[in-house]
Amino acid sequence: MQVVLDVALPVFAIIIAGYAGGRTVLGQEASSALSAFVYWFALPAVLLLSMARQPLSDIFNLSFIGAFLGSMLMVYALGWLLGWLKGRGDGAEINSLQALNASFSNTGYMGIPLFLAAYGADQLLPAIIATVIMSVVMIGLAVIAMEMARSHGAGLGRALADVGKALLRNPLIVSSFAGLAWNLAGLPVPQPVVNFCQLLGAAAGPCALFAIGVFLAGRPLELAWRQVGWLVPLKLLVHPLLAWLLIETVFPLDRFWTGATLLLAALPTGALTFVMASQYKVYVERTSQVILLSTIASVPVLSVILVLYANR
Repeated sequence: MQVVLDVALPVFAIIIAGYAGGRTVLGQEASSALSAFVYWFALPAVLLLSMARQPLSDIFNLSFIGAFLGSMLMVYALGWLLGWLKGRGDGAEINSLQALNASFSNTGYMGIPLFLAAYGADQLLPAIIATVIMSVVMIGLAVIAMEMARSHGAGLGRALADVGKALLRNPLIVSSFAGLAWNLAGLPVPQPVVNFCQLLGAAAGPCALFAIGVFLAGRPLELAWRQVGWLVPLKLLVHPLLAWLLIETVFPLDRFWTGATLLLAALPTGALTFVMASQYKVYVERTSQVILLSTIASVPVLSVILVLYANR
């Protein structure tokens, strides 16, 4: 229980502080500015430095990738199927967004700050790998699904081109692969670069968590449980359960990597799903409600995992 007080409570207290600020002295412009700073500057600094200095054998941890990505794809398929069964007239675009909401973990804005608080800056690798997977695989899959739905199967080439362009413009992907390239070259990171990345990256955690609180303050209070409530247990319970089953049966991991996988799988729905919904003008309000509900409901789930696995 002490780990909840030491780690989980401060993390969620920052989110609550952001919510209070969003409801009083700050507006939604603050959330946008903070999120942009984290997305374009602070998180890339963390990813670049971590990927440049981590052992390559740890980066290519195939068991972790198999358990996390495998469980995520299983939840994506389950979310699509249940969404189709629940509302057969909704269409493939809504089914795609429902599946993304059920499987997309908030690894960048919440996972990395949570790992910083629970394990320290030298144990960020699982969250970094997961962030790359979310940005490359899941966003790419969502873009392809949406483009295919809109073009009735005729737009795969255009969809793949859009995915490629999006990845080349994604600062989290660019910084991660830049750090990996530096690592593969076997060159030491110059101390001024280390200091710069550490100073800038130190702001990633608190700013991201505070921005989540400000963002939630701007969401409507009418929580449509009947429409989106079924997605929350898929994200917070089914996803980590499937990850645990894969670890126990197919992809064995040690205690740290097991806890990391479960923690990342149990994260609430990430804000990038809202960006996707807004871009395609589909399921926008429902997506914001899933983010709000899953973030609130994730508190006890993440606290239990921290109690069981955090090295405190």
